Amino acid sequence: MENIIELKKYYSSKEFLENYIYEGNDLGVECNENGTTFKLWSPGAESVVLNLYEAGDGCKAYEQIPMEKADKGVWCFHSYKDLHKVYYDYLIKRDSKEVLTADPYAKAAGVNGIRSMAVNLKKTDPKGWENDKAPQKDKERVVYELHVKEFSFSVSGGFPPEYRQKYKAFTCKHTTLNNDGIHPTGLDYLKELGVTHIQIMPMYDYGSVDETKDYEFNWGYDPVNYNVPEGSYATDAFHGEVRITEMKEMIQSIHEAGFGVIMDVVYNHTYSLDSWFQRTLPWYFYRVFSDGKVSDGSACGNDVASERVMCSKYILESVLYWAREYHIDGFRFDLMGLLDTDLMNNIRKELDIIYGKGEKIIYGEPWSATDTAIEYNKKLANKDNIALLDENIGVFCDNTRDAIKGSALRIREAGFINGGKDKEDYILASVSAWCDPKYNKEFKGVKAPSQIVTYVSAHDNQTLWDKLDYTTTEEEAMRLNKLAAAIYMTCQGTLFFLSGEEFGRTKAGHDNTYNMPISVNRLNWKLAWKNKELVDYYKGLIALRKQISGLCDKSENSYKHITDMWKESRVVGFTVNNDKNSLWSQVKVIYNASKKDIEAKLLGGDFELLCDGNDSMLWKKNISVKAPIKVGKQSVLILGKKRIEEI
Repeated sequence: MENIIELKKYYSSKEFLENYIYEGNDLGVECNENGTTFKLWSPGAESVVLNLYEAGDGCKAYEQIPMEKADKGVWCFHSYKDLHKVYYDYLIKRDSKEVLTADPYAKAAGVNGIRSMAVNLKKTDPKGWENDKAPQKDKERVVYELHVKEFSFSVSGGFPPEYRQKYKAFTCKHTTLNNDGIHPTGLDYLKELGVTHIQIMPMYDYGSVDETKDYEFNWGYDPVNYNVPEGSYATDAFHGEVRITEMKEMIQSIHEAGFGVIMDVVYNHTYSLDSWFQRTLPWYFYRVFSDGKVSDGSACGNDVASERVMCSKYILESVLYWAREYHIDGFRFDLMGLLDTDLMNNIRKELDIIYGKGEKIIYGEPWSATDTAIEYNKKLANKDNIALLDENIGVFCDNTRDAIKGSALRIREAGFINGGKDKEDYILASVSAWCDPKYNKEFKGVKAPSQIVTYVSAHDNQTLWDKLDYTTTEEEAMRLNKLAAAIYMTCQGTLFFLSGEEFGRTKAGHDNTYNMPISVNRLNWKLAWKNKELVDYYKGLIALRKQISGLCDKSENSYKHITDMWKESRVVGFTVNNDKNSLWSQVKVIYNASKKDIEAKLLGGDFELLCDGNDSMLWKKNISVKAPIKVGKQSVLILGKKRIEEI
């Protein structure tokens, strides 16, 4: 313990900061036709030996090469050979002890990530990769969260057996339910649904699944190699180049289908404290309390020290690498509340410089499991410090989530839709993405709706359907699922939902299925057609949302589009004022969570029916309405004021 405390002091000392902060961006392996260069940052090492192997597991090194000590704690070796597909690791001698480690900066690895691989990245590009790019922006961002294995596991999805649970499933064109040729699944289904971005749960190399076994399952929040794709999603986990090519093929296919790709990244902790970080420089990359106790704000055994210069630099360069090499369009940060605001703002700044302001999406979870031992008076990127974050860094808004359906952590606690009391003001605050100072008494410091991810379900906790199953009757569940969707899809902010929420996805009531069997977690494509009524309702809401400019606006003063807010017990209403490009100058929205029909009075003007509790496509039918009008129990009513054409 004393050694940990002394190391912590040393890493903050003037001596260390002056002598060991490496400013280059070329750590790891650079491999091309001109040769291969290995660089490892390992200050204080007495010697480093580079071991070269023919395979990613087993076999002995065919060559062992002493590396040269360079400046700033870097060890180097250059070969004039293109060592593409050669595997390697390092034998480090420190304090007269030897430790074998893979490369923390590796871009490729063998099976289970235990041995790094040199890779000429140009040789991994699929055909046409140089022309790959994200599709043009839609009127609104609508994010759909899914897991590689969950997406294609079910036989009903119609994916080829050899591609199920793999990156390659996303390259399959026009899949249908049980191959019936009629009912779309896969990307065609998502295109019809209207989502614009696919957020893919962890697809870097993680440690909780044995890549040699096809049917092991985990969500993957257990990083081993941050810059390497996960091998269990590849058709061949033993050859490190295959997973790279197949991930690129997946992204290329998703882009071609018209979606952006958002990557779920987990820089807040590692799978184990016995990591490549720890083996190359003990305790530098981890937080420790002043008494030597290991910080565990992640509840996963450790917290990464994002505030330390070389750790912050590592995370920034990793994000930029994924954006550059894999054409990733955005990043969802797991437990972002454990990272510091300076790091997050720097990531935002660098992405903006390279790709344009706000072009790459950034958002994350603004919380942690428990306290963390952050140093240097840095501020955490959590809800309390949202005012310190760039306006284009978003956070998942649990305030909105819990106001609508009730606590995600207390299964029987209800929200506005399912019987919770005194939720009306929280709903009104949610409508303006917690930006209207008149209603925001709970979530201070929000600059604009661009900072708010509006949602009611994600992979964590019970699905929305299961939550409703605990808090309502079976007869009410479908109505209330529609109402929940109608509420968050008529709130400002960035829309987000869990795959399958739109067809009543269930996990049998389980709240945390990260390591449960794939049979519990898989997407049941049959349910998408059994509950087609619900899917169609989501489809209509998404399309309608894109027509309401006052809700899509993410700018600082966009809350001013929301006027005429009012409330009664279990009922909330408001008006959205739109710009001249919208079909309707005004849109009136009423949420009726009560168990009885109510009558709504209208202000002057001609209105048409856009959506009610049964049909979200009414806006296509030009149905004029007159006051008073009925709002069905446990449902929404959306009306549009016809725009008077200018002469």
